[in-house]
Formats: sequence, C-alpha cells, structure tokens
Amino acid sequence: MSPPVETPAPPVNTQASRVYFLPNLMTAGNLFCGFLAIIKCIQARLATSLGGEYLGATPAELYTQAVWFILGAVLFDVLDGRLARLGGRESLFGAEFDSLADVVSFGVAPALMVFFLILSPSQGYPVFTQIGWFLGFVYLLCAAARLARFNVLNNPYLQRTGKEMSKDFSGLPVPAAAGTIASLVLFILNLEKMDRSLNTWALALPLLLLLIAMLMISSVRYPSFKQIDWQTRARIRTFVFLLIAIGAVVVFQEIALLVIFLGYIAYGLFGHFRRITRSRRIRLLRKLHVSKPGTYPEQPSSGE
Repeated sequence: MSPPVETPAPPVNTQASRVYFLPNLMTAGNLFCGFLAIIKCIQARLATSLGGEYLGATPAELYTQAVWFILGAVLFDVLDGRLARLGGRESLFGAEFDSLADVVSFGVAPALMVFFLILSPSQGYPVFTQIGWFLGFVYLLCAAARLARFNVLNNPYLQRTGKEMSKDFSGLPVPAAAGTIASLVLFILNLEKMDRSLNTWALALPLLLLLIAMLMISSVRYPSFKQIDWQTRARIRTFVFLLIAIGAVVVFQEIALLVIFLGYIAYGLFGHFRRITRSRRIRLLRKLHVSKPGTYPEQPSSGE
C-alpha cells in the first residue's frame, strides 16, 4: 500500500495581510475616538449618579464630548478608506481592522450613550430602564451584522460574475447610523441643557435606535460617495455656494448636522419607495398587456 500523498499547504498571500501606515493610522484614530466616547459616556453616567459633576464636568458636557468623539470617528473612517483607494493601499487586513474599529466607535459607543442617557431623564418610566439595554443590544447586533455582510460582499477573493456591482451601499452605513444618533443627542443636549423637559425628547431615542438598526440590515440603497473626484473642476458660483454651506454647518452645527444625517436617511428611503412603486407599476402594465394582447399598450400605426 502506497503512503498517503501529503497535500501542500496553501500559499500565504502577503498582499492581503499587509499593513499600510497612513490608512491604518486613520483606522487607529477611529478606534481611539470610539474608545474615548465610551469613557465619556461612563463618566457622564457616574456624574449623574453622583448628582452633579465628575472631574469638574457635568453630564451634559460629558455626553457632548462623547458625541464629538463619535463624529470624529466618522471623519477618520472617511479618511482611511479615501487614502487607501487613492494610494492603491487596500488590503484584507485593512478592511477587517476597519470593521473592528467600526464596531467599537459606531456600535458600542452610540448604544451605550443612548442607554445611559435614557436612564437619567426617564426615572418615572421604569419600563425604559428594563428594555433600554435590549434595544442597545439590538442596535449593536445589527451594526455588527451590517459590517460582516459588507465585508463578505466586498471580499476580492470571492468569485465575481460579469455583472458590474452597484456603487451604492445596501443598507444604511454604520457610520451614518452612528452619526445620526450622535447628532440627535447633540441637538437634544443643546436644546434642553439637560432640563427636566428632556424627558419627552429622550423617549423618542429608543424608537429611533430601533429604526436605524433595522435600516442597517435592510436592502435600502444609500449612495456611497466613493466615486467623487475631488479634483473635478467647478464653477466659481458652485465653489462659493459650497463654502457658504460649510460655514452654515460650522455656525449652526447642532441643527445642520442633524439635518444632514436625517436627510441622508430620508433620501435612501425615498429612493427605495420610488423603486418599489415603479416596479409595481411595471408589473401591473405587463399583466394588463398579457390579459389584453394587442390592445394595451397602444401600438403605433405604420404611418408614424
């Protein structure tokens, strides 16, 4: 009996595991901002429990700092992907590292912030204290599932068909979901200044958290903006308008950021419902054409 033939181990792809300094440095900045946002949420909760301040900062100030750290993580997440594509420095290691950082910055941090923020203003509503942790976990679960699905669909080692893949995101991107929650919390904190009237606003956060969680794992398509060419020429009027818009965001940041993120969500939902309506109309026209052949739709005459 001949000895069994030993199967050679598959070769290691060094290209897939390469660590490119600049893109992964941005990913590390993303992770660092998410870590600090979690710390600020915990400190804000301690300040609330102590009945005033923690390390000289009020709960509102600490939650505001957590919001800015989450928005800073969004900026780092945009930069790492952009730098990787511009320099041709994309790798599987970078994609996995980015997803792990996103789970912390855009999954754990927003869920923890909403969970802690609900506990303080809803003391008269014990049901939210009991289910708040569950809603936070649902958001975190959907964020992790969304990132896992994105990595699988964009894995370069999977077999591709000849059909060109869509440039849009399938489901709400995790950074946009976290940015929506952070901007809403920032708007509430600056509007009410942690007053007792915050109760009414805070009660809407669990519902929004659940809606955003469902959108992340949905099939609603959202633009990715990955193909934007920043070197494209623009007219002077367009350039001035963009500068004015950026200035308005800086001046009215609490309102402008919320409008931008909610507008992004509404844009995807509007396009999704429009595609559903169009497909239903097409199916209805086809059924009518089949039931009444030669009469619908009208056929042009030979003289036209």
